[in-house]
Amino acid sequence: MPFWPSPISTRDVAAAGVRPGWPTAQDGRVWWTEDRPGEGGRTTIMCRAADGTLHELLRAPWSARTRVHEYGGRPYAVTPEGEVVFSNLKDQRLYILRDYGEPKPLTEEGCRYADPAVRDGEVWCVRECHDEDGKVTRAIVSIPLDGGEIRVWATGCDFYASPAVSPDGRHLAYVCWNHPRMPWDGTELRVASLAGGGFRTVAGGPAESVLAPSWKDDSTLYLISDRSGWWNLYESGLDGDGLRALHAAEEEFAPPPWRLGGQPYTPLGDGRLAVLHGRGDLRLGVLDPASGTLTDLDVPCDGWDAGLSAEGTSVVGVGYAPTLPRSVVSVDTASGESTRLTREAARLPDPACLPVPRAVESPVPAFLYPPFGPATEGVPPFVIFVHGGPTAHAETALDLEKAFLTSRGIGVLDVNYGGSTGYGRAYRERLKGQWGLVDVADTIAAAEWLAAEGLADPRRIAVRGGSAGGWTVMAACCRSEVFAGGVSYYGVSALAPLAAHTHDFESRYVEWLVGPEDPQVYASREPLALVDGVTCPMLLLQGLDDPVVPPAQSEAFADALSERGVPCTYLAFEGESHGFRRMETRVAALAAELAFYQQIFG
Repeated sequence: MPFWPSPISTRDVAAAGVRPGWPTAQDGRVWWTEDRPGEGGRTTIMCRAADGTLHELLRAPWSARTRVHEYGGRPYAVTPEGEVVFSNLKDQRLYILRDYGEPKPLTEEGCRYADPAVRDGEVWCVRECHDEDGKVTRAIVSIPLDGGEIRVWATGCDFYASPAVSPDGRHLAYVCWNHPRMPWDGTELRVASLAGGGFRTVAGGPAESVLAPSWKDDSTLYLISDRSGWWNLYESGLDGDGLRALHAAEEEFAPPPWRLGGQPYTPLGDGRLAVLHGRGDLRLGVLDPASGTLTDLDVPCDGWDAGLSAEGTSVVGVGYAPTLPRSVVSVDTASGESTRLTREAARLPDPACLPVPRAVESPVPAFLYPPFGPATEGVPPFVIFVHGGPTAHAETALDLEKAFLTSRGIGVLDVNYGGSTGYGRAYRERLKGQWGLVDVADTIAAAEWLAAEGLADPRRIAVRGGSAGGWTVMAACCRSEVFAGGVSYYGVSALAPLAAHTHDFESRYVEWLVGPEDPQVYASREPLALVDGVTCPMLLLQGLDDPVVPPAQSEAFADALSERGVPCTYLAFEGESHGFRRMETRVAALAAELAFYQQIFG
């Protein structure tokens, strides 16, 4: 069966990578970041004035992006006067932008800064420093806006997040954790006295993930904890006294904190909270802390990113739906009226060409995107999408990569294999010590389910994924002959080199995913050791500046396949890191992927 003609081109997909993030509402204005793939992946800062006019605050070559933890996070904050403090990608210094002029530096080179908040003439944030020997140290610091000495308020732990100063200025709340844990495994919420020093632990521990603290008043904190098995919202006194769930539910009120600065809830002016909650995609609702009543808002978004900001009874966030690209959306919680504040920078296809997912159990939670186009005989080919992380999840946001395939007659199944987030801690921990087994078995089972249900041609099912998803792609192709081909974007192929050379944030993650280093165990899991089992063609794509999964991972697997005579195409891209940001790279990668499917599907 030839592919159908499609109105969606590789350039359409690449140009749609303009992505807003981290909105801030203040004094009738809204700020947000905006990624620009057409400008080499640069991130600018936008401001929508009270009269609705848009202003771009950062011009090239400035780029507001932090590299703390390599994955970064919230890179800017707004002062009470409407000035912007931001982290610049090139040198990682903090700058302040006043009156649309030239940014002025606040810090020297040598450290990175993330998750900033401005309070009493200072920027409070997480600082990360790398010395000449590669040692990484982190702390919570405050930096005067008018110059002066940087003050360190918390140090000694491996990781910090979410600094928040109490309304009366007497206490600092923050989250911290140490190797080998990741922030979704176990963290502590601490409160430090800014006058007398010392701290107390309010909640958390090795088996409890506490996230996103904020102050209700001078002596009460809001926080998110998974002590019940689900990330629910709580309030607590400064000593952990009076800890109570505001709305106990078998739902998540936060996504995994891969990036710093996430705010999955925010106080409204009337004392209620705008919150995100659900399984998989997170919905927007309003929670009354006194009664525990949670009311969903009727908005055109099926899911939201964890970055809410409120002013009065209005809340601003980044929402999405299968036919709605990620957009900054303002919602009046009193009237229910919602307004999109951003518009697409690129042409979007006819909505009739956009696939609408159907939730299925396959036998794991998944979203099915059927092909769209002329009626044909026979069953279609399919591509199984495997998300990265692996502590992440498949979402239902508009994704032109999926539409690029479905509009050509190729179906897509996006799987939430064991270990995915959005379904509680127990489902997350299905992958503990089982990476390379559970994720692979679930992906293979999903392919077999597609064939058994008559949804896909059993001879034409491919699998693709990036990062940890690339690991699963390679491992699944090693362990099964169900796939006609595999596509890996910057995937992990070997464990010991990954643990030795990846960045500090994930340097001990393999211990949780697989276990302590054991050559026999590693050889039974990693794709590079199992490469003899691969019989299908493969396409490997890699950024040469990737600090998370270094290029040697893809290169080694490509070399091993070539030595065995298995068809393999390896494409490496200069200047790209972990996740392709440049338009020309995205176009080339997607064109290569389509050509690969044309070859293996016939």
